[in-house]
Amino acid sequence: MQVIDWDLAVTTGTRLVRSGPQVSREEARQAVTELRTLSREAEGHVREFTKIHAEAAPQPATIVDRPGWIRANVEGFRVVLEPLTQRVGDGANPPPPIVAAVGSRITGVEVGAVLAFLASRVLGQYELFLPPDPAGREPTGRLTLVAPNIVHAEREMNVDPHDFRLWVCLHEETHRVQFTGVPWLREYIRSQMTEFLLASDLDLTTLLERLRSAADTVAEVVRGGDGNLIDAIQTPAQKAILDRLTAVMTLVEGHGDYVMDAVGPSVVPSVADIRAKFAARRESGSRLDRTVRRLLGIELKMKQYAEGSAFVRTVVGKAGMDGFNQVWTSPETLPTIAEISDPDAWIRRVIGSSALPAADTPAAGSPTGSGSTDSTATDSTVIGSGAADSAPTDPSPADPPPTDPRPADQT
Repeated sequence: MQVIDWDLAVTTGTRLVRSGPQVSREEARQAVTELRTLSREAEGHVREFTKIHAEAAPQPATIVDRPGWIRANVEGFRVVLEPLTQRVGDGANPPPPIVAAVGSRITGVEVGAVLAFLASRVLGQYELFLPPDPAGREPTGRLTLVAPNIVHAEREMNVDPHDFRLWVCLHEETHRVQFTGVPWLREYIRSQMTEFLLASDLDLTTLLERLRSAADTVAEVVRGGDGNLIDAIQTPAQKAILDRLTAVMTLVEGHGDYVMDAVGPSVVPSVADIRAKFAARRESGSRLDRTVRRLLGIELKMKQYAEGSAFVRTVVGKAGMDGFNQVWTSPETLPTIAEISDPDAWIRRVIGSSALPAADTPAAGSPTGSGSTDSTATDSTVIGSGAADSAPTDPSPADPPPTDPRPADQT
């Protein structure tokens, strides 16, 4: 049984997505070429700074437009949600065909509308979950940059295009380095997501209760309150799993932000201007835009950047980069959600108290301090909710990027 009409999701998303900035064909080609080049340059900077190395040589970044990003993420959703759709399809009491058909179309429209909203905002993404290649091999991931969004952002903020593009690439390449240099990390996230999905309550009564809860959350956020749809629809059993997922995603997002800003001053001359304008840009936006961001958990993601960056900065400051890199040893050395806010606790558990200055080592029974916070973050979506990852064929000289740059079939 098809839970989501994926074709309708793509059609809806590409129909609703806003058009990108108007550029000439030559400007579009130049942007694509430079982004490919800068992603390779950024990869070298990141590996040297982080001391994370991988056996396999990285592939060139894939450059897409907004509809291309939508199509890529629909493919990623299909991969991630496969365990849940199989479970629903194997259910003992499947709904009548007409109910299943209508339901799949409704969810297809909803997924498409969400992706249309995000497609004009995402600058880059490491596509962690991709369909198998024609030979049946499961790919390890792919780096995608959304050219029209990067061009739009640099124009809107009036920043140096070369510097801004390299700045974005530094963040995204950090994610590629993380997942290619730490082989177990991808499978760990995949297993946690599968466990999260299979912990769902699928009976009709429970689903209706959760839909009512989601409706209440929408009303609350519209009135200016807190809350998001993820919290509204998760089960109690999913809470612990989500805490583990939140912790690891906060780590990888914060590590990307930390590396981007640490490397930036030496290779991006105008990084201070970019960061200041980028932070101001994030605070702007219409009330509707801010409401949708809260509902989709995007504001929570921005908090992850700040908390994760503070955790990395504190650990590196006290234990050095080699000490921090012990975080990548195994799933057991990842920080918990509590340790993200208390880096010293992670240092004591994983590295040992000897890594802490004497003043930072609490006496027996005394409370531990918490890490500092950082109000800055980047607009990039890495793995999103973990369910958005595959990309179409990269533009090439024989297949030049459209002048938008977006395909002619976009409305």
